[in-house]
Amino acid sequence: MELGLLYSGGKDSTLAALLLEEFYDVTLVTAHFGISDDWKHAHETAETVGFPFDRLECDPDVAHEAVDLIREDGFPRNGIQLVHEHALERLAAREFDAIADGTRRDDRVPTVSRAQAQSLEDRHDIDYIAPLSGFGRSAVDRLVETRLDVTAGPSEEIDRADYEAELRALIAAEEAPEAIAEYFPDHDQTSVTNVR
Repeated sequence: MELGLLYSGGKDSTLAALLLEEFYDVTLVTAHFGISDDWKHAHETAETVGFPFDRLECDPDVAHEAVDLIREDGFPRNGIQLVHEHALERLAAREFDAIADGTRRDDRVPTVSRAQAQSLEDRHDIDYIAPLSGFGRSAVDRLVETRLDVTAGPSEEIDRADYEAELRALIAAEEAPEAIAEYFPDHDQTSVTNVR
């Protein structure tokens, strides 16, 4: 069965791919808006970890709407959630038997409720799978330590292809690079460099 996994090149989505590969033909799919070429980081990581890769072109208007939400709220949660839901819809419309993401049990954003998952499945006749939804951050970190080599650091220093990277680029282009700090709290990101 063919499965499309939303992929950033980070530890969570890479671990999700490793957990699913025994049961599915996994393609790593990076959503992007054409704002930056950050998707190339995920492509390089997909090659490193040995999975097929594809890009998922998303509607740039959704990125602008997400940035507007981030500005209104003063923080990124609702904007990132909007983008994730849009990416899942786009991915579900592709020719896959199942779709997945790397969301964990204790993620604050993005999240997928049971009702959202069932709606995706019913409307697109696919399975939605969140293989890390039963794992907390500590459990994920322990699993990652056994299989993956990871680079971690502040968001602005780590090459990655998550939604945040393009939303940050859009804010920097529309306002100024300094404006990013007004909306995004300091936090670390990861990039996978190898599978052991």
